[in-house]
Amino acid sequence: MRYGKIEYGTLHRKVNRFIAEVFIDGELEKVHIKNTGRLKELLVPGARVVLEISTNPKRKTRYSIIAVWKNGKLVNIDSQAPNVVAFDAMKNGNLREVGEVAVVKREVTFGDSRFDLYYEQNDVQGFVEVKGVTLERNGVAMFPDAPTTRGTKHVQELANAIKRGYKAAILFVVQMKGCHRFVPYTEMDQDFAKALQEVSELGVQVIAYDTVVTEDTLLLDEPIPVDLSEIDV
Repeated sequence: MRYGKIEYGTLHRKVNRFIAEVFIDGELEKVHIKNTGRLKELLVPGARVVLEISTNPKRKTRYSIIAVWKNGKLVNIDSQAPNVVAFDAMKNGNLREVGEVAVVKREVTFGDSRFDLYYEQNDVQGFVEVKGVTLERNGVAMFPDAPTTRGTKHVQELANAIKRGYKAAILFVVQMKGCHRFVPYTEMDQDFAKALQEVSELGVQVIAYDTVVTEDTLLLDEPIPVDLSEIDV
């Protein structure tokens, strides 16, 4: 995916989940944060950020933070971007675990949930739930960075899809390069981690891919190993 016009700035402070103050060309601006997670390791005072410039004249904020430099590496934090890049990858047959598909749709309802992607492949129908990952420690990508009862519900609903004859997968899109494995962040949300391991044993694929991140693009790139071995169920 490609963004529109971008700008650069320096983070002054995070005001709340949605708003931050950023110095842009020496002026302090209130900007939108395109992610409602905690982002404690990323949105720190002095961090260099990339912002997308809005074309909507009615918006209260002109800019949105889409990426942050951490230790010289660019991390995309746009929570809407993983769904876009996953859809593009699946449409082009680039999600290796699924392969070529005849049909792919976004935001399809199943039971009490709405999954990010639905696909058809010969006589197979399947769902993929997509989660963006922005938390990294010592080369390990981790999710979630905040408790997510909604995420746990989605994981459990994937197991229901398996029982009804669908294929199902959860795709963790790591919004950076340089991670050598993915693990669920058990200390942050044990229920999510346990649900993830349980559904994997029922046949739900647990997949992680890293991404190529530039200032104005994000592209799904290579699979990285998923490690569920340390979860005590």
